[in-house]
Amino acid sequence: MKFDFLSESDQAYFIHKASTLVEALPFIRQHSGDIIVIKYGGHAMGNPKLSKSFAKDIGLMKEVGIFPVVVHGGGPQIEEKLKSKDISSRFVEGLRVTDNETIKVVEDVLTNEINTEIVKAISESGGKAVGLAGNQNNLLSATKLKLEIKGSDSNIEKIVDIGFVGQPTNVNTDLIKNHIIKGEIPVIAPLGIDKNNNIFNINADTAAGFIAGKLKASKLLLLTDVAGVLDEDNNLISSLSLNNAIEIIDEKFIIGGMKPKILTCIEAMKNGVNKSTILDGRIPHSLVLELFTEHGIGTQIYS
Repeated sequence: MKFDFLSESDQAYFIHKASTLVEALPFIRQHSGDIIVIKYGGHAMGNPKLSKSFAKDIGLMKEVGIFPVVVHGGGPQIEEKLKSKDISSRFVEGLRVTDNETIKVVEDVLTNEINTEIVKAISESGGKAVGLAGNQNNLLSATKLKLEIKGSDSNIEKIVDIGFVGQPTNVNTDLIKNHIIKGEIPVIAPLGIDKNNNIFNINADTAAGFIAGKLKASKLLLLTDVAGVLDEDNNLISSLSLNNAIEIIDEKFIIGGMKPKILTCIEAMKNGVNKSTILDGRIPHSLVLELFTEHGIGTQIYS
């Protein structure tokens, strides 16, 4: 009779894995039964390995009793499709000017390409995902965004028309919750619709924060392409109280797209979300690291 014995290195490997599971257990219990809204975009969505890692994380969250709701972006993919159709892009304050021709491309890419891919990836990882478009079934009501900017030669603010770019006004939370009750993972394309059936492109961070607030989610997670909120010395700020976040929003070191992300977190938390985290989506299994380890990753804003 032949017996197989584990080598010392194999034993150490499996003991480490077992220890990791035991350490994660309190955090699994802590989040079980919670609705967590995740904004998915940037490099994490464009990299095949990271996309697979993200899908597995979402499936794991569902398996341990969490109710994930995914809201995705699609800027690079939209840009690529517009270029292939010889449609030029113009941005104002980081927002894409969206005319009649552009909104059709945006809708097609978000709903028929990206949303479908994410649903498929999560399903292949064992999760039961369902694709939803914000402009269908009155999921995400919106109005035209009124963008106010100051003139370059004066401090006078003026409203700039950037086309079919929207601001969310209401969410059909019953529709989302019905899918959750059925054991499904909602994957939402950030499109909105108004009472005249005009379709609007909505910033994915804004949509995720608004949906999280309406769902009274326990947590909002914004995946981005940096480590989190960085201070004046470029060091990661691991945590901020809600009041601290409000205080630093106009500091010079809050640059680029970080200011609107922090504002999204602040607004979501004012509307009932307990905690928000801005975290690096370029790190494999970033969601698991954030939710199921003692220190997490990124910058957590707490109330």
